Amino acid sequence: MSIIGKYRTRMTAVCGPLMLSAVLLLTGCGAQKQEAAGKAEPVAIQAEEKKEEMKKITVIRNFKAGSLDPHNSWETLRAGVVETLVRIDENLVLKPWLATSWENRDELTWVFTIRDGVTFQDGAKLDAAAVKASFERGMAASENLAKALKIASMEANGQELTIITTQPHAALPSELVNPYASVISVEAEKKMGTEAFNNAPVGTGPFTVKSFTPDIEIQLERYDKYWDGKAKINEVTFKFNEDPNVRALALQSKEADIVYSIPSETIDAIKQDTELAVESVPGLRVHFLLYNEQKPLLQDVKVRKAFDLLLNRDSIAHDIMLGNGTPANGPFNMKLPFANQEPVTAFNPTEAKKLLLEAGFTEGPDGKLMKDGKPLSMEIITYKARPELPLIAQLLQSDAAKIGVAIKIKTVENADTYSREKKDWDILTYSNLAAPRGDAGYFLNSALMPEGSLNAAGIEINELSQIVMELNATSDLDRRVKLAREAVKIINQEIPHSYAVFPNLIVGVNKRVVDWKPGAEEYYMVTNKMDVK
Repeated sequence: MSIIGKYRTRMTAVCGPLMLSAVLLLTGCGAQKQEAAGKAEPVAIQAEEKKEEMKKITVIRNFKAGSLDPHNSWETLRAGVVETLVRIDENLVLKPWLATSWENRDELTWVFTIRDGVTFQDGAKLDAAAVKASFERGMAASENLAKALKIASMEANGQELTIITTQPHAALPSELVNPYASVISVEAEKKMGTEAFNNAPVGTGPFTVKSFTPDIEIQLERYDKYWDGKAKINEVTFKFNEDPNVRALALQSKEADIVYSIPSETIDAIKQDTELAVESVPGLRVHFLLYNEQKPLLQDVKVRKAFDLLLNRDSIAHDIMLGNGTPANGPFNMKLPFANQEPVTAFNPTEAKKLLLEAGFTEGPDGKLMKDGKPLSMEIITYKARPELPLIAQLLQSDAAKIGVAIKIKTVENADTYSREKKDWDILTYSNLAAPRGDAGYFLNSALMPEGSLNAAGIEINELSQIVMELNATSDLDRRVKLAREAVKIINQEIPHSYAVFPNLIVGVNKRVVDWKPGAEEYYMVTNKMDVK
């Protein structure tokens, strides 16, 4: 049986009993409701009116969150607790949010006008001084944010915030879309203490934190004085669960209303339920292999290119993702203007083996590739929160074995922590939002620059770094597109990563949820507009 076949069999075996349990549970609930109706109709009517007034919804995310510190977690923005000065719309166009306008007065000076009439959830007024204090707190709490904003100094005057950057920074408004740049009430943190604040941060969003259980869930309740109109939902349960099968089953049993990153194998079963729908949205994410160039063997570009040729991108898109993704030809989705224009690298194990032989390996009598008396063996790290990644690792393992290369697969709980703290891994299956703000700068800086926050492999390519630095100082859009394409060309020559697939964002939704759609940016998940019928 194939790798994919085994996976589907396992899903079927799990789904059957639980679906039966769900049916029995629903039947039991129906009987209780009917009995109550026969006892006291006025009470039932009052209960129904109360039910109409109290609207609740449950969302399940595919990653855990151990803290709600907005400057080190995206979840508080996703949960509608905090907001940023600038946001992006469905077309990836920058839009005002807590800032109503901004201008670049000279190459180092930006002036933002802060929206008037906004209050934090503790009632305090939002003004430029509060935003300045929040940015200072954010840059102290997050080295990544400080590097991204490049702020030398700030001056607050009423609702006007002037920012002086350390160098020309054309992408500053785009960087302020980053959830780490969320605006919080520093005064509230002083009163509460940092530990309490990071469990229930105070922002300007439509929902406040009622309670937080680390790695399990956030209980949210509506903030009635929200500046953009009171939310239609009263309470939200925002859960975390990294098991894709459990997430899918929670949707099918109606325990959850919105479930992120459900496995492709469950889509057909979910669609058979007329109360459920599946949104498969072409996204801004890329799944890829990250090579640990701190290991001597992977410093040889021929070895990296060999594994690049062993990556069967068509099979990943069609057999693993069942068409919910497209083969990748670079880090950026081909629909973006700065994406690579070259075709997708074809699966070619023969050429891969040839490159490994050129790299000094020889073929032993058993067909296994050897060097210095040792067989060629790699360890690939993966994690199950994104259900496709372990299957990509298994597919690569299977194809590599056919040319005499052994791959050992290791599943870890937190790939970010593991890849930074351990140095013994060879290849990591990984996934990033490559262009979450519709711009190439974020991924190029964070994943491929020497000090980048996502550069766990210690990648340093001088020619690429020079282009990224020029990109960072360029505001002309046409020039930025050209520089980004040049950067991608170098990446595809040096192969620090092997880009596998542009996955769709697959979200299961109960049809009782209305006025809500998943966004490709994966930022704005709980909103004041969403409702239930």
